[in-house]
Amino acid sequence: MRSLVGSLRGKYLILLDALRQFSVSIKKEAVVGQTRIHRVLDAVGSIAFAGVYDTLSAKIAKQVGFPMAFISGYSVAATAIGEPDLGLLTQTEMIDRARRICMSVDIPIIVDADTGYGNPLNVHRTIKELIAAGAAGCFLEDQMWPKKCGHMRGKRVVEREEYIYKIRAAVEARGNSDFFIVARTDALAPVGIDEAIARVTAACEAGVDASFIEAPPSIDLLREIGRRSPKPMVANMIEGGKTPVLPKAELTAMGFQLILYPLAALYASARAISTVYEKLFRDGTTIGTGTELMSFDEFNALIGVEERYALAERFGVQ
Repeated sequence: MRSLVGSLRGKYLILLDALRQFSVSIKKEAVVGQTRIHRVLDAVGSIAFAGVYDTLSAKIAKQVGFPMAFISGYSVAATAIGEPDLGLLTQTEMIDRARRICMSVDIPIIVDADTGYGNPLNVHRTIKELIAAGAAGCFLEDQMWPKKCGHMRGKRVVEREEYIYKIRAAVEARGNSDFFIVARTDALAPVGIDEAIARVTAACEAGVDASFIEAPPSIDLLREIGRRSPKPMVANMIEGGKTPVLPKAELTAMGFQLILYPLAALYASARAISTVYEKLFRDGTTIGTGTELMSFDEFNALIGVEERYALAERFGVQ
């Protein structure tokens, strides 16, 4: 009798485990391809999209027509703390900026999560915080801390096993949330193309949504990455950086779908501000700046002044 009960109990446990596995697979199938970023890619095939660094640049990106945008850690370090992208920006500073940007626009925003700001436990918390902030996804990289901008010298990466543990922590923290994870590796410069490919391949097998090999210095390497990396892939177009800046059509033909211009807005605004300030300092006036300045009415329309007046009136404010 005991052996019969034991046998039935064993079969019950096997069946229960099978049902659990089935439930997990169903949930995964429901999630795959259903994030906001997946839907954008399904609609457009490949996309050249902008980096933003504050609520104003995000509003402009939306007004122009971009269906998604990216918050660059390089840009936030420059504009929030006035420092270079050398690992000085903290998790809380980045998440606070992400929360404000995500609240200001209704297009999906991918956030630069750097290395996750520590070990897998820190990564787990970072992903949860980004989801709570309203982010649609993140980039997660394998540099040793303090990390550097991917186009700067002196980069070092952690061991592949350590990176994949962090990727697994990110995927588990994401769960069934609408959150698109991009595995970024900086292994190309310090270790080589084969190790870089191996890392993003392992990361995709662990459950991330896209791959990103940072800073290939030649068109030939871009082509090789396009052939060998798991898709969808990111191409990072930094004006004056290590990677050749190529047209969207050429990069799409190589196999890239997410074609990011993370610093164009930062560099454009810095140049425009410098030009106007230099004139003001030199001439004591902005008269004659012409098209360098957005008009008072244009700017008010951008930030929604009339909409706020209308909202106030609905609640009795004259």
